[in-house]
Amino acid sequence: MDIATVIGTVLAMALILGSIIIGGGSFVAFMDAPSFMVVCGGAVAAGMISFPMKNFMSVFGVTMKVFFNKQDSVPKLIEEIVSLAETARRDGLLALEGRLGDIENKFVVLGIQMAVDGTRPEVMEDILRTELDAVATRHRDGKALMDCMGRFAPAFGMIGTLMGLVIMLGDMSDPSKIGAGMAVALLTTMYGAIAANVVFLPFAEKLGFNNKQELLVMEIVIRGIMAIQSGENPRVIEQKLNTFIPPKMRANDKDAA
Repeated sequence: MDIATVIGTVLAMALILGSIIIGGGSFVAFMDAPSFMVVCGGAVAAGMISFPMKNFMSVFGVTMKVFFNKQDSVPKLIEEIVSLAETARRDGLLALEGRLGDIENKFVVLGIQMAVDGTRPEVMEDILRTELDAVATRHRDGKALMDCMGRFAPAFGMIGTLMGLVIMLGDMSDPSKIGAGMAVALLTTMYGAIAANVVFLPFAEKLGFNNKQELLVMEIVIRGIMAIQSGENPRVIEQKLNTFIPPKMRANDKDAA
């Protein structure tokens, strides 16, 4: 589980609720079902209009990735690739087939399997980079969906506020109800701002960050697999791959600044 996402989401809601308590407000005054329907229902409807149904239905899986996204440890991945390179250099590429069962990263397995099968280097790289591009496209669509709903939520909040003002101004026979009516009308604007800035847009940013990290891992794998296939020295491979990460994260550079 991504602890930062959980803590950040809980903290944002706690700050909002805490401010209501400190300000002496009532939770009941901040609850309005029609306002919630306009904002959340409107954002969902806008997402359905903007994307094909198949893409839109993936929003549930996308949301889960925000909370349950397992990131590979880049230093450990590099160590594994170097270990595979040492095996290939000592015993030959065919010896790597016996280690496939110990490899968790499916992208590494794909590359090693092609290397063992004797696939031409240009074909290997083309297949691996096509896979990388496909992953990038799927992630981009998920982020775009969250960004879309994040843009529309405040707009529907404003629509709901305008609707509330029209209803309130349509019946001003009792001046004592004007204040309460205005407060309810403004709730939709608040709901829209909360939905956009606590849920949709932060989730979109986290998906973008996760995408960058996963593509970095895949790029390291591609460089490593191609180097193994070409028979490069394991130490040289390690130095090449270490350039992708900060010095302090490198397994053999713990004293680096």
